[in-house]
Formats: sequence, structure tokens, C-alpha cells
Amino acid sequence: MKLRLARRAFGDAVVVAVEGELDLFTAPFLRDEVREAIKQDGTRLVLDLGALSFMDSSGLSVLIEAWRLATGEGGGVSLAAPQAPVARILRTTGLDRRIKVYPDVDAAISGEI
Repeated sequence: MKLRLARRAFGDAVVVAVEGELDLFTAPFLRDEVREAIKQDGTRLVLDLGALSFMDSSGLSVLIEAWRLATGEGGGVSLAAPQAPVARILRTTGLDRRIKVYPDVDAAISGEI
């Protein structure tokens, strides 16, 4: 399994669950899903990373693009439940200081840490 995506709306937030590996080959699928989610479901995006086992620089660029797109439309992006390897990349690159990271989806939706 490379990458599986699932999208669902929760109130004024849209959650995209990302499962598998986010790399050069799968990043375009997430990019398209994020664009559709923001266009159709709203600019408050939560990316559920709980089942994401791997992410490279291509994945990081999609997260940055999602943040720019959502904030440009007056919304925002939150990341939920990244596993240790993904959390380490977010910390190392400093992306966790730009995009809020929450322990789970419920906390990301409510905006409470």
C-alpha cells in the first residue's frame, strides 16, 4: 500500500486522513485532495497523519502548499497525530512552528492543545 486518502467534514472543518507513504510519487494525490477539500468543503483543514508511516520532502512541500492555500483563503491547516518519524521531520524542518500539531483529530478540530 502506497497512499490512501479519506475526506470527511466535521462542522466547519474538513478532515483528510492520510495513510501509507507520502513521497515523490504519492504527493500529487494529496495535493489534489487538499485543493478539492478546500474548494468544496471549506478552508479549515485538518490533516490526520495518524496512519502516515513515511514522509519525504515532497510530502513537506504539499503540507506547506496546503497551509498557504488555506490561509490565503482565510482558513488554516492543522496536523493531527503524526507518528514519531513524521513528527521528527516536522520538528527538524521547523514546520511544526508554522502549522499547529495536535495529539489527535478531536483536538485539532476543536483547536485545543
